[in-house]
Amino acid sequence: MPFTLTKASVAKSFVGLLAASALVGGCAYNEALGRNQFLLVDNAALTQAADQAWADALRTQQVSRDAAANARIRRVGDRLVQAAGLTNIRWDYAVFVEESPNAFVLPSGKIGVTTGLLALVQNDDQLAAVIGHEIGHVVAQHAAERYSSTAVTSIGLQAIQGASGDYGQAVGALGGLGAQLGVLLPFSRQHELEADQLGVDYMVRAGYRASQSIALWRLMAAQRQSQTPEFASTHPSDASRIAALEQYIRSRGYN
Repeated sequence: MPFTLTKASVAKSFVGLLAASALVGGCAYNEALGRNQFLLVDNAALTQAADQAWADALRTQQVSRDAAANARIRRVGDRLVQAAGLTNIRWDYAVFVEESPNAFVLPSGKIGVTTGLLALVQNDDQLAAVIGHEIGHVVAQHAAERYSSTAVTSIGLQAIQGASGDYGQAVGALGGLGAQLGVLLPFSRQHELEADQLGVDYMVRAGYRASQSIALWRLMAAQRQSQTPEFASTHPSDASRIAALEQYIRSRGYN
């Protein structure tokens, strides 16, 4: 049967070649996670964008000048950085004035926490659970892995949308939702649970109590007004997270 060259066949071949080449060149073993990762980039490749995002946050958001609060997150953070073996990175911390308890990390070694989080945590052990979790994301190269997965999914969906006119666009739109719910969001939940476990390891190495990570998430669960269903959330439900932490802490013999 003769091979017919069509736009659809070209798009399909391109996606297949992209996936094959990515699998050959993009698989890396992460010792901290004990699994292979699909990486088109690494943390170093995201540094410039991360530093720009940090500069933008410092410029556009209200930053707390509370000396005690800033000293506290740096003191706890530096102990955890040492425990994680990441002293080769220059770490920067900032406290953002925001009532909602939250924290974030950028792969270039930038950690932000909110005043709402500092008001919520009851001790440094609980603060260490948060910062340890954020450091865990960096060790696990989750930002790079997330970027890589999203990039390949986006390219594949664009090829499908361009392959068959209006029908292709309709399929692509549905595919976008399917990819989000079936691939990207659950993978992000996996990242969150992995960061929880790494954070607990770093807490213990730094001399903090692992059990306080569970206490922290119980506090977080109690203060939430509403909750997105887990199937449509980038984060595990509080109940899932607490159960996973309890099991992990028992398996490691932590207290």
